[in-house]
Amino acid sequence: MLLDTASLYFRAYFGVPESLKSPDGEPVNAVRGLLDFIARLVQDHRPDHLVACMDADWRPQWRVDLIPTYKTHRLAAEPAVDGEEEIPDTLAPQVPVIEQVLDALGIARVGVPGYEADDVIGTLTARSAGPVEIVTGDRDLFQLVDDARGITVVYPVKGVGSAQTVDNAALLEKYGVDGASYADMAALRGDASDGLPGVKGIGEKTAAQLIRTYGDLAGVRAAAADPASKLTPARRRNLLEGAPYLDVAPTVVRVALDVPLPEFDPGLPAEPLDPMALEHLAARWGLGGSLERLLAVLGGGTL
Repeated sequence: MLLDTASLYFRAYFGVPESLKSPDGEPVNAVRGLLDFIARLVQDHRPDHLVACMDADWRPQWRVDLIPTYKTHRLAAEPAVDGEEEIPDTLAPQVPVIEQVLDALGIARVGVPGYEADDVIGTLTARSAGPVEIVTGDRDLFQLVDDARGITVVYPVKGVGSAQTVDNAALLEKYGVDGASYADMAALRGDASDGLPGVKGIGEKTAAQLIRTYGDLAGVRAAAADPASKLTPARRRNLLEGAPYLDVAPTVVRVALDVPLPEFDPGLPAEPLDPMALEHLAARWGLGGSLERLLAVLGGGTL
């Protein structure tokens, strides 16, 4: 099981009341919410391995070099550090606490400079011999869905307890393409939330239809270049005018599968790696029932 950790703690932050505070009065809603998410996921899915994948670089320069608008709108208006993501004031201080708690528990936490969590997830998925469950609220990772290899996405609907398991059938029903074609469709469609313009006049349904008709993005572009193809003049023109974008978009949209990962132990811990550190963190931040529930589940119990 691979966790898109930032996606989950953002969801926890906005889903758990900020009135949940530490003994010193500091918000811990994202910390406790994430611990509850992990407890529920472990109980419901019982993975052999669990990796919390991190955004060591949420906006890698190599993607920005290709598409300068990539995630531009997520930058703070006046960031304290160049390239700093705009994170709610009461969430940012909770992220180091999340990292410390995961480390004390012994849950593997992996991030690599120059890469997003999606890239870490893509690389771990590519290396895995067995089934993989990817837990994320980010549909970009639908591109990794592969029924033959047992790769699915656990997509929280209201919370991880009501998550949808996304396989190729689910993708075909909702988007009209399978996991192998999702990135090509996404490149054509674009994604305003990631600063990807897409091709003018081509929305999600049209992008999927083009991929189904011509096989893949290369086939769509070949059809645009072929005067004998059945594309409408307007669609052909838009695809040809969008050539500079389409030259680079696939590299930006597709997750990396070759990230140089550090050595780590992905095994699901049955007991804390550092009990004393965890005890200190629990007292300092008032992690209470959330941590107790997770420890119980990791030990083989139930919620």
